[in-house]
Amino acid sequence: MKNKISIAVLTLAFAACCVTVARADQFSFSTGGPDGKLGALSRPAGSQGVETEAADDFVLTQPTFVSGATVHGLITGATASNISRVEVEIYHVFPLDSDTVRTPNVPTRMNSPSDHEISTASRDSNDSGSLSFVASEISDFQVQSTVINGINKFPQQLTHGEGAATGKEVEIRLTFSTPLFLPAGHYFFRPEVEVGGGNFLFLSAPKPITSGTPFPAGVTDLQAWIRNANLTPDWLRIGGDIIGAGAFNMTFSLRGNTVPGAGVAGQANCHGQTVSALAVQFGGIDASASAVGYSTTDALQDGIRVFCQE
Repeated sequence: MKNKISIAVLTLAFAACCVTVARADQFSFSTGGPDGKLGALSRPAGSQGVETEAADDFVLTQPTFVSGATVHGLITGATASNISRVEVEIYHVFPLDSDTVRTPNVPTRMNSPSDHEISTASRDSNDSGSLSFVASEISDFQVQSTVINGINKFPQQLTHGEGAATGKEVEIRLTFSTPLFLPAGHYFFRPEVEVGGGNFLFLSAPKPITSGTPFPAGVTDLQAWIRNANLTPDWLRIGGDIIGAGAFNMTFSLRGNTVPGAGVAGQANCHGQTVSALAVQFGGIDASASAVGYSTTDALQDGIRVFCQE
């Protein structure tokens, strides 16, 4: 009986250990819920007007597969059923991927998104299904201020916003058919939503973060930025430059899996080390593919090649 009890205890201890490890591999980040202070336009170019991009930052402390996201916005002039397209881009923090020689047309670029997105980290529902989404209406909603058309070059950037707006709060849950495999680092998340006959205003969230995921110690939670096709490649601070006061976070979350043992991009052993780490972490490379969100093992191998910059 004593041996049986000991075996049972060991079995339970091992199971608890394994559950803890599996949970530790999961990644999630959230800025919390909307605070009703701001709605900032974020849409692709189309019948409603020029491309306008609103972005907010997040941090990865380890190499991470980001398999999906959630964004909250205010739909004006339409409903959630009129959403026809969603696109996501990821940016480094300036001055990476940027021209630092040119004179910017904004008050500052310090701590802004870079000029150009990370080319391998874009997903679009119009692009062979690289992104799928489900949009759900939550309730009627009002924001105190908006930024829609008043996105101007220096020195005309200060507009104090474009007033309050009402509409439908929507939650859009995104799934990336090819996950974003990113090294540890500081990034900006930029969603665009196309709405037939209306606009998508990316909703602000409390800053500092109150009910979401705190930033790591020593890392600053940067504020939200915006630009349109007339301002590109520059960005404006939504709070400091356009509204003229305060700083905003935007309402979004990310989910996925961390890979603490992944290799380092550009190093000769990056691919092999990453495959080995995944095999140990998930019990084989085939199991890894489904665990982190790839449809096949070959697709995962392609993702590792991109991550390793092969």
